[in-house]
Amino acid sequence: MKERILNYMNYIDELLEANDTHTDYEKLISEHLIQIGFFMHERLIHLIVTVVFAILTLMTAFTYLKYQTIGLLALTSLFIILLVPYINHYYLLENGVQKMYKQYDEMLKRKNSDD
Repeated sequence: MKERILNYMNYIDELLEANDTHTDYEKLISEHLIQIGFFMHERLIHLIVTVVFAILTLMTAFTYLKYQTIGLLALTSLFIILLVPYINHYYLLENGVQKMYKQYDEMLKRKNSDD
């Protein structure tokens, strides 16, 4: 997913930088809104997973503080190790969708200036 969102944003940036007068912004906007929808859905799913992992991490950490067994320490460590990539991936999705909103605004501005 990381590669897909980065490639798509770069593709749109290149189209916007080229500033080609023959670009069909109406079609591009329509396709862009579909992609935004896909990435927004992915962002929501990863937010849910990240929050669940954060809650599980806190629960196991507090349980470890009470019972102090090696198994709980290992489980807490595992959750922390898994939580870091989830947070990084969610961060990429959140910032990617925000950038796609800005790209959309730029496309609308160019479409309206062409009319």
